[in-house]
Amino acid sequence: MATGRTHRPATRSRGIPEATVARLPLYLRALTALSERSVPTVSSEELAAAAGVNSAKLRKDFSYLGSYGTRGVGYDVEYLVYQISRELGLTQDWPVVIVGIGNLGAALANYGGFASRGFRVAALIDADPGMAGKPVAGIPVQHTDELESIIRDNGVSIGVIATPAGAAQQVCDRLVAAGVTSILNFAPTVLSVPDGVDVRKVDLSIELQILAFHEQRKAGEEATTGVAAEPAVPAAAREESGTDQGPDGDVPAVMPA
Repeated sequence: MATGRTHRPATRSRGIPEATVARLPLYLRALTALSERSVPTVSSEELAAAAGVNSAKLRKDFSYLGSYGTRGVGYDVEYLVYQISRELGLTQDWPVVIVGIGNLGAALANYGGFASRGFRVAALIDADPGMAGKPVAGIPVQHTDELESIIRDNGVSIGVIATPAGAAQQVCDRLVAAGVTSILNFAPTVLSVPDGVDVRKVDLSIELQILAFHEQRKAGEEATTGVAAEPAVPAAAREESGTDQGPDGDVPAVMPA
């Protein structure tokens, strides 16, 4: 079985836009759910709705893969699962190391979705000597002193950083120096990496803040729409009351003091 060092996904060399690459996992998740229900084919509209995109964008994305579906039938679910998995590099074995086995790191280690998607947790690494040898998700934790040899011996090219912010850059530097070329960063800090190293950042607090912004906006819109509109005043009544009118006969939006 191939390892992460022997092959890189072909998406960049094939000229697939990064925005399309970012949506491929969404399509794969929706397709996998259909496959588990033994659904043989799916229309672009149905798949787009399941993935949360519009159908025109989906068809454009799939055109980069050379997949156009069949008119009146749709897309073959199993073939698309294979095709997208191949493009994402998920048809091979990707050994991954997780550095920082606190609550978050331990939760990641226990996540069962890695293996089913082509990722194998090769090692768990932590700086605390007291953690060394303790099993987490059936894998004994190893000390950071062994980081370089672990990466070399397992052919690791993907590292996950789940350390405190203050330790993340040093860990990142060591991972890169040891040959890691892709990093998933859960630490609440921005990492500096050389060209040729890809970093994906996952910051739960930022995502929550964005949700809070949208909740606040929705609450403001509800408050605005919830204000009862003043009843319209008939023209005759306005004339009788002597209410000031605008140039078109309407009540001015802002009355003078």
